[in-house]
Amino acid sequence: MSHNTFGHLFRVTTWGESHGPALGCVVDGCPPGIPLEPAEIQQFLDKRRPGQSRFTTQRKEPDEVEILSGVFSDGEGRQVTTGTPISLMIRNVDQRSKDYGDIASKFRPGHADYAYFKKYGIRDYRGGGRSSARETAARVAAGAVARKIIPGVRIRGALVQVGDIKVDRSLWDWDAVDANPFFCPDAATAVKWADYLDGIRKSGSSIGAVIEVVAEGVPAGWGAPLYGKLDQDIASAMMSINAVKAVEIGAGMAAAELTGEENADEIRIGHDGEPCFLSNHAGGVLGGISTGQPVVCRFAVKPTSSILTQRKTIDINGEEADVMTKGRHDPCVGIRAVPIGEAMMAIVLADHFLRHRAQIG
Repeated sequence: MSHNTFGHLFRVTTWGESHGPALGCVVDGCPPGIPLEPAEIQQFLDKRRPGQSRFTTQRKEPDEVEILSGVFSDGEGRQVTTGTPISLMIRNVDQRSKDYGDIASKFRPGHADYAYFKKYGIRDYRGGGRSSARETAARVAAGAVARKIIPGVRIRGALVQVGDIKVDRSLWDWDAVDANPFFCPDAATAVKWADYLDGIRKSGSSIGAVIEVVAEGVPAGWGAPLYGKLDQDIASAMMSINAVKAVEIGAGMAAAELTGEENADEIRIGHDGEPCFLSNHAGGVLGGISTGQPVVCRFAVKPTSSILTQRKTIDINGEEADVMTKGRHDPCVGIRAVPIGEAMMAIVLADHFLRHRAQIG
C-alpha cells in the first residue's frame, strides 16, 4: 500500500527525498541480455539536470547515475541486463536545507505541505522531501532503461505553451527542440519565452506550461480493454508527475468541439498496402489499444508553488501566518518536465509491450 511502484510487468519503484543523501529507483521486469551502460542513462538525465540555464533552478546537481545491480559482463566487453532487479542511484550533492528553516512549521500555499502533514502527521520541509520534483530524476533514469526494451519506438517531447504563449504549430521543427533552453519546437516562440520568463523570474514569481510527448513506431495492438487501456495508463503516468494538473490524449479537450465527421480518423489503404489514417484526433489509441499511429499526449504543469511573493497561510499549530519561500526554484517547472514526460511514456510503453507479448505471444 506504499504506492511508490508503477507498472505491471515492467515495474519501477522510486525512493529518496530532495535533501536526503541520494535518490533512485529499482526497475524490475527488464528482460535479460539487453546492453545497458551508465552513459545510456546519463544522456537523458543530462536533459533534465538543473542549473543549465537562467530559466531553471540554480541548484547544481550533476545527477550522475550509478548502476548498483541487475547487470553483468557478457564476456565480450559489454554490460548487459541479467533479468534481475536493476537498482539505480543518483547522489544529492548540492542540498541547502537551511533555506527552508523559516517554513519548518508553515505550510506553503499550493504545495503538498498541508496534505502530507494531514496524512502522515509529519513532513520533510526540506525542499518538500518526497513531494519534490527532485524525485523525477529517478523516473528519467528508469525511462532510459525502458527505451532499451522498445528500440523501434521513438519518443520525443516538446514544450508547447508557457503561460498563454503557444508555439506556432505551422513552424514545428523537432531539430529546434535541442537548440534552445526550453525544448521548444518553434525557434521564434523560444525567443518570446525568453523575454517573458525573464520578467517572471525577476519578479520572483512563476508560471505554468504545457508539454507534448509523441511516441512514433508504436505498433498496433498494445493496450487492453477494459481496465488496461494504453491511454488510461499514459494518463495515469503523466498525472503522477509532480505539479501536473491535466492530461489529454490526441485532440483531448478540443474533441468536445468537433463533430462526429471531424473527429473520426478515416482510413484508406496506403501506397505500401497498409492501412493509412487520414487524421489522428484519437492520438494513436482507439478502445484503449494502439492503432499504429503516433501516440500523442499533452499535460499541463501548474506554476511552481515556491515563489518569493509573501502569501497567507497557517502553521502546524493552526495559527494564521505569512510565508515567503527562499531557496532556488524553477520559474517554470514545465521546462524540465519535458524529459520526465518522455520517460513516463517510455515506461508505460515498455510495460505494455511486455504485457502484450505475455498475452498474445
